[in-house]
Amino acid sequence: MMGRGLKAGACAALLLLLAGCQSGSQSAVNSPFRLETTHQAQGADQRIRFLVIHYTAEDFHNALTTLTDEHVSAHYLIPAKPPLEQGKPVAWQLVPEEMRAWHAGASGWRGRTNLNDTSVGIELENTGYSKHLLGKKFYPYPPAQIDLLANLSKEIVARYQIEPRNVVAHSDIAPQRKDDPGPLFPWQEMAQRGIGAWPDAGIVQARLAGRDPQQPVDQAQLLALLKQYGYTVTDDMTQAQQRRVIAAFQMHFRQSDYRGNADAQTQAIVQALLQQFPDKND
Repeated sequence: MMGRGLKAGACAALLLLLAGCQSGSQSAVNSPFRLETTHQAQGADQRIRFLVIHYTAEDFHNALTTLTDEHVSAHYLIPAKPPLEQGKPVAWQLVPEEMRAWHAGASGWRGRTNLNDTSVGIELENTGYSKHLLGKKFYPYPPAQIDLLANLSKEIVARYQIEPRNVVAHSDIAPQRKDDPGPLFPWQEMAQRGIGAWPDAGIVQARLAGRDPQQPVDQAQLLALLKQYGYTVTDDMTQAQQRRVIAAFQMHFRQSDYRGNADAQTQAIVQALLQQFPDKND
């Protein structure tokens, strides 16, 4: 009886093993073909490399309509005042992460273009700005909205191993067209929570080397550093376009002054960021 039991157990184990191999190497039980999947190539990597933050420039209901029509879309939409369900704030997922959303438009970062193909886009309900005699007035983000964004973003960054330099503003990847999420977006707070890059104050001071923060620097050299960090800079840019690139960087990393001036503090900040977050050739 014991011998027969051992033989039966061994047969059952073998059948289970074969069943497991079959289930791992075919696409479906009723498929007209079988896929062998036991040998996986090493020459593959994650498709999603970037996380792009936007503002809607309209209220939630209008933004939801806009982002669910056939022209533009985003993976997520977060209300200014997220509702609670069973005590948890709610964000709207409009496109599955594995699918491409149409949120970035003409864009470039770190030598890559058409970032819709390689990014997750998050839209924040926010008025954006209004125009006044003294310029644009931007609007802040409520703490509850940022808290929800941070929790969602942290999961996305971990899921795809997104580098800090690749958590970007829409204005970073399209500085000639866009201002979002604007100079009131809390990039430093996000970085403190593990999302995105932020310059170390000590390194910035060391790079500043006692210079007046407003001291003019060579604009071409500054633009070369910004290009090294990730911004799209080309030889045929006009003076106004060059200043737009500098202003986009400042709007992200020096929000107190984003006039687009090529100055020592801006140079020191980008040098600090390049030191803290070296290029990994992604």
